[in-house]
Amino acid sequence: MTPHDIHPRPDAPRAALPGCGPLLTDLTGAMPRPLRQVLFEFVRAHGSTTRAEMGRRLGVSAASVSAVTSDLIAEGFLRETADPDTPDTDPPRSARGRPPVSLQVASEAHHVIGVKLGDLRHTAVLSDFAGQRIADLSLPTRPNRKSAAILIAEARALVDQLLAQQGMTRAQIRCVGLGMAGMVDYATGNVPWSPMLDAPGLGLRAQFEAALGVPAYLDNDANLLTLAELWFGGGRGKSDFAVVTIEHGVGMGLVLFNQLYRGARGMGMELGHTKVQLDGALCRCGKRGCLEAYVADYALAREAATALDQHASFSDSPLALLESLFSEARRGNEAALSIFRRAGRYLALGLSNVAQMFDPEVIILSGGRMQYDYLYAREVLAEMQAMTLTGARAPARVEIHAWGDLVWAQGAVALALGQLTDDLLGAQRQGAA
Repeated sequence: MTPHDIHPRPDAPRAALPGCGPLLTDLTGAMPRPLRQVLFEFVRAHGSTTRAEMGRRLGVSAASVSAVTSDLIAEGFLRETADPDTPDTDPPRSARGRPPVSLQVASEAHHVIGVKLGDLRHTAVLSDFAGQRIADLSLPTRPNRKSAAILIAEARALVDQLLAQQGMTRAQIRCVGLGMAGMVDYATGNVPWSPMLDAPGLGLRAQFEAALGVPAYLDNDANLLTLAELWFGGGRGKSDFAVVTIEHGVGMGLVLFNQLYRGARGMGMELGHTKVQLDGALCRCGKRGCLEAYVADYALAREAATALDQHASFSDSPLALLESLFSEARRGNEAALSIFRRAGRYLALGLSNVAQMFDPEVIILSGGRMQYDYLYAREVLAEMQAMTLTGARAPARVEIHAWGDLVWAQGAVALALGQLTDDLLGAQRQGAA
């Protein structure tokens, strides 16, 4: 068995298949949604499709599909297009017959922005209603804790600069999705703790909305990465999978029944803060023995400062220090190798716990640090499998997705599009109508 598949990508994920969003059509276990929303999301996920194909794949009568899609066209959500390249799964037509009429999302109907607020840089993606990226932007920031007011001002400047490059204003944006590291309560918009903030961010989502002048949705950055996989990447056709992120911290996102799982209070899946050592290394959260205190950027840099005797550069340039550590490991420096080996063993322990608790179809390792292949070497993943009780089952597959920085903002686009779709077509909207 090959313990992992490596998929290095230089950029944020763009769907290999047309469209965006989950591709599964089995709605078992899914949250109930109005038929109009189900049909719209099917069209967006496939990019282009016919009414007959929707009816067959979803088990909906032709009359219902026709009636609902006509309403969606009249309301400006979908449009018809005679596309001879669209796969024709309707009954065969004669050479003289009318080409199949496809349905597509009216992409120009709405626009959203996805923003990832990071330790070293903030990134943003402008997208249309069909999930197609129109533009993106990245701006550097200082890697230190800051006030909520400063963070919000930086986000607003990023959004305004991105829009100005396209000759647009915030009035042309329906909503903004934002993500950041830390414990983020999606339902309330509170951030009880974040390594980016100098104090708890109470009502932070409402503050973003007030500053941007449009609805805003705030989530944990690991959830953004998971949504990017679910909407644009390797998770589109999977009902259950986990994403583990390795960056300045260690995060996790979980998809169950084709939907992002956040926990009862919206702050679950904090894999980086599960304990792997009693009275262990100090984590940036203030507690000891957390997984990320052995695996994350700052943990490796802390060890590298000692191994390479470069304590002064630890705070000045932790990423440069990590690069030096990696180069030394490549040259066979035993001290550098031992740091990566220990981090890999702790990561194997964390991944084994994920596989044991949730039994996902696949665990996707993702993040900017995937270039440090010692963390997911064959020996590391073999140890993960050895620690996992699988019985006669095949163990969870591990994939490595080395996306670029824009992947997080692309996930924030998915967050914004998902919430906008719920607001426009979901049960609450239907009940109010």
